[in-house]
Amino acid sequence: MTSYNRDTLIENLLDQTEIVLKKAIEWQLIPHSTFALRPSSESWSANECLQHLNSYGRFYLPAIESVLSRSEKRESSTQFSPGWLGNYFTKLMMPGTDGKPSTKINSPKDHAPKTIIESRLVISEFIDQQEKLLALLNTAKKFDLNAVKVGISIAPIIKLKLGDVFRFMIAHQVRHILQAERALSNAGLVQEREKVLS
Repeated sequence: MTSYNRDTLIENLLDQTEIVLKKAIEWQLIPHSTFALRPSSESWSANECLQHLNSYGRFYLPAIESVLSRSEKRESSTQFSPGWLGNYFTKLMMPGTDGKPSTKINSPKDHAPKTIIESRLVISEFIDQQEKLLALLNTAKKFDLNAVKVGISIAPIIKLKLGDVFRFMIAHQVRHILQAERALSNAGLVQEREKVLS
């Protein structure tokens, strides 16, 4: 299994998070009617994609912050070696070369959006979470990503290496940001079609 230089890995994850944050900031200009429009009855709107990500952020960001506050700063290991389970979860989340999910996964009920919330609130929370994630990634530069462990949302008793949790979280975000972009593109087509028909 591939191992990573800790600092290079974190810089890469910071770059991906910055891209996601920039998109979310731009999305604040999109009307709620567009952001919350489902392209089809089976597909999530961009609003629902971010609600889903916010739900995971509410679990993982405090969990990461908590373990870092209790862990010793160990700078001895500058290499990160993914665990088999963490690597599996990360690969499961990564989109294919076409930007679409390579594997369809049903979201756990606890993390599935149940209602549409005002988009400005959803986006604002997501931006706050991205800023927190950036801060945690920077803090993690002082730790051994192999030694610090974080419980997972579906079974907190199961703990993954911190490096795996960051990799999974950001792969998961990229997956749903791409989904949100497709939803927004399709929502624009739906709205144009409705204008023509009205």
